[in-house]
Amino acid sequence: MYGVIVKFTAEEYEARLEKTRASMNASGIDILVLADPANQHYLTGYDGWSFYTPQVVIVALKLKEPICIVRGIDANGARVTTSLPERNIYGYPDDYVQSELRHPYHYIGDIMVERGLETGVVALEMDAYYFSPAGFNALQSKLPNVRFTDSKKRVNRVRSIKSATEIEFMRRAGRLAEKVMQRAYDVIAPGVRQCDAVAEIYQAGISGFEDFGGDYTSLVPMLPTGRGTSTPHLTWSDEPFSKGEATILELAGCYKHYHCPMARTLHLGSPPQHLTDTAKIVLEGLSAALDSARPGVLCEHVEAAWRSSIGKYGLTKESRIGYSTGVNYPPDWGEHTMSLRPGDKTELKPNMTLHMIPGIWKDDWGIEISECFLVTETGAEPFCSFPRPLYVKD
Repeated sequence: MYGVIVKFTAEEYEARLEKTRASMNASGIDILVLADPANQHYLTGYDGWSFYTPQVVIVALKLKEPICIVRGIDANGARVTTSLPERNIYGYPDDYVQSELRHPYHYIGDIMVERGLETGVVALEMDAYYFSPAGFNALQSKLPNVRFTDSKKRVNRVRSIKSATEIEFMRRAGRLAEKVMQRAYDVIAPGVRQCDAVAEIYQAGISGFEDFGGDYTSLVPMLPTGRGTSTPHLTWSDEPFSKGEATILELAGCYKHYHCPMARTLHLGSPPQHLTDTAKIVLEGLSAALDSARPGVLCEHVEAAWRSSIGKYGLTKESRIGYSTGVNYPPDWGEHTMSLRPGDKTELKPNMTLHMIPGIWKDDWGIEISECFLVTETGAEPFCSFPRPLYVKD
């Protein structure tokens, strides 16, 4: 059995590990050091809010199972959430934590030497949120005889094609996303404080349903309102919503760390004509892009369908219109691999999951309407069934 809060079978974890090893072999990588908590979780099941201190999962071709190295007080978390053998779970002493004299990657390097991993090609997640230059310097000082290289998001790419269980988790996340968006629609009104609406959104998403509850999302609820809708990544304040203003809602449902994001736009009172007109253009473009998404199509071709549709109305958009998503931890629910934008020649394959979010942001207003979808054998299947049009509430 894989740990006491197992989410997947031992066979599924083994299949993930084998795909990772095959990718390493193909690139001449002997050892993979993973700092991304989503990748650690994906390969071992390790789960805890401990990623604010350095921690790694190490996959070595010469070792049968991964090694997990975390802060000492978190080592029991690995024993609880994984089925790694005791010999492969390490906890570093607390005097390594936020110390000016030593760094956790000094300890990690020592363990790698102890386990015979002091030579060969070592791939690091150079662009991971939780891997710092100080950590790299500390590891280098302990491993002078290895050749370091970038992992190039190796495990992230393995994660891009989901298993049947992962897809079921995302379907549940979709149900949660529908619930939180409906709660937002119900509660937002003139005079209601933004913070009170967010409290309701959190309650809806985490309480979930009678048969399953929700998890914390990797991004907090985004609720830019009024002039704030001109930019996508504002959160909330304790100010009230005002009549005559729009609010963009970028929310998500999350089940066992699997995300289903959704964006919609709400307007309190009669909306201005430019917002109504743009909403119709965005909806048409979103539908065109979704219709084009199917196996064998390149990411850039999906974006081209969107661009062609909105171009008929003289509308343009510089930023990407989507990205792969799935299991993740803060601060982002994206997988950091494929993007729906010009130049991305990643081929869509069955069981990939993406968030298509063709937001439009102008100088003092904006609109977002998005769908998270599954690539099936024949096309794109949204995880949610929730009205897309601009929502007008008096």
